[in-house]
Amino acid sequence: MFTEPLPSTLDVRKAAARGVTVTGAIKPCDLHRFRELLVSDKGGIVADLLLSKDEENRCLVQIKVEADIEVCCQRCLSPMPVHLSTDNTLAVVWTDEQASHLPRHLDALLAEDEACNLWELVEDELILDLPPYSYHDTDACKKILEAFSPQPAVEVAEEEKPNPFNVLEQLKPGKKH
Repeated sequence: MFTEPLPSTLDVRKAAARGVTVTGAIKPCDLHRFRELLVSDKGGIVADLLLSKDEENRCLVQIKVEADIEVCCQRCLSPMPVHLSTDNTLAVVWTDEQASHLPRHLDALLAEDEACNLWELVEDELILDLPPYSYHDTDACKKILEAFSPQPAVEVAEEEKPNPFNVLEQLKPGKKH
């Protein structure tokens, strides 16, 4: 696995003009918004960004992210490993108006400065790719939950008690005593 850390910022205009590729790793604990959605800091994230210009001279960022993380199973509340894999192409824009004129196949990356925060970009992609609910398969959850459930109690045969309303049955009209 690639161990070189991903730089936190990059001048996307200059990098796109040169056709730069940036690859690096990030720890889940370094992405604070994403970390809140995880159950632990175990795992790793590797991002691969290819910056280029298209035929209309737009700065493009093709971002691929692979992440192995641990989330909480919503059925048994135990940690479960999840693999996320994203692949997206973003067009760098500086205004909302520019974003509104992008073709449908491109998502907008609103750059406030020349230096783009790559960690936030990776974090946004991971948050969007994370499933809203995560579950182990049913059999795995049953095994986990069985370990926490008490042993079934031995059923004690109850004595049949007389029904207090049986006396009223005798008082019904048309009943013979």
